[in-house]
Amino acid sequence: MIKRLIYSLLFIVVAVYTSCKKETTVDIGSRAVIVAYLVAGQPVSMKVYQQKAFDDTASYGALITGLKPEISDGTERIELQETATGTYTYANAAYLQTGKTYTLQFAYNNEQVSATTTMPVKSSGYTASKTTLIIPRAVTGPGSEDSVAIVFRWNNPDSLYHILTFKNDEISPFTVVGARNNAPVNFSINAKQTAAYEMYYRTFNYIGTYRAILFTVNKEYADILESNANTSSQQLTNPPGNITNGYGIFTAMQADTIKLELSQ
Repeated sequence: MIKRLIYSLLFIVVAVYTSCKKETTVDIGSRAVIVAYLVAGQPVSMKVYQQKAFDDTASYGALITGLKPEISDGTERIELQETATGTYTYANAAYLQTGKTYTLQFAYNNEQVSATTTMPVKSSGYTASKTTLIIPRAVTGPGSEDSVAIVFRWNNPDSLYHILTFKNDEISPFTVVGARNNAPVNFSINAKQTAAYEMYYRTFNYIGTYRAILFTVNKEYADILESNANTSSQQLTNPPGNITNGYGIFTAMQADTIKLELSQ
């Protein structure tokens, strides 16, 4: 469930990476775009796409098949298996552990593609000021004043980076009366290097059961989010990444979850 949520959450990151700026010395399609989010306690899964041009209207480049990727933790080296076109996995969830550094390597188009990431420490003390929330109609109408609904806190003595993701578990979520049109049901907030975050009532546009997931992430992922937030059509540059001889992201993260019940 966490892995599916991550890929859904990070769709826009993938879209940005598969539309990298055309290089002067490398043809479009000749570089691989890696999308790998290592989650402690979860099996390893990675997708690999072809780079595509900005004027390509497809959401993604083509998936790349036939690769032989390996990951090493400095002691044990594993081989990922292609379980679907362009998707490479390793089923042993115990392989990903806190504090270990993981290095990815594989050959593509006569180049050695590589990347390194370290599994961050899971943040402790994750709490919410309340887990049952009644959204007052007074804050949803035009001209109404908003206020703080929930405060999330966690311990962060080392100023690690954090993302708050909100996932609605209802099959057909009910819209909050007066909510803005076309608001996303599931959404994420870049909490950066803080140890608390205030959520306002108007942030929630649907009621029902939500999972508030706190992701502890590495700087390479935080840099992508920052770059994506600041990118416009006037800035046709390749986004940041930690891939040698390729593009994309190979990063590790930890997750903790609080369940919320929202009503109106």
